[in-house]
Amino acid sequence: MEFRAEARYVRVSPQKARLVLDLIKGRRVEEAMNTLAFTKKGIAPNIQKLLQSAVENANYLSTEKGLDVDLDRLYVKDAIANDGPRMKRIRPAPMGRAYRYQRRIAHLAITLAEKTSGKEAVATVVGEEEEKAAAPARKKAPAKKAAKKKAPAKKVAKKK
Repeated sequence: MEFRAEARYVRVSPQKARLVLDLIKGRRVEEAMNTLAFTKKGIAPNIQKLLQSAVENANYLSTEKGLDVDLDRLYVKDAIANDGPRMKRIRPAPMGRAYRYQRRIAHLAITLAEKTSGKEAVATVVGEEEEKAAAPARKKAPAKKAAKKKAPAKKVAKKK
């Protein structure tokens, strides 16, 4: 089961938000919260609120809907920052000209999932080894022969 939270129209460039989101991808929720608490980026508190919202969504579904969710086994499955609409602005420039620039906006989304037990992962690895043993042995392709070296060009005698 996956649990999701979104923050739309956040006033930060998606590139800056991705720097922080990449820090927490694949981590357990508790570890991700600690990472965000000590990250010195301006967007980190907003992402921490978003992560807390995703945890609360999981908690709500576990209590109200009757799903069996262990909040301690949740991890950040996916964390993305997409482009939102851009605000076009004009800045005064020398000699009566104007420079145009854009204020970027991001849509942030965090997806949480519950880690599976280690026994299931081991079973798939054993299955892969059995497949390798059952597969017929492949014949190796013959090694390529090295190209023959060319003989040096003959010198032409000059006429006198």
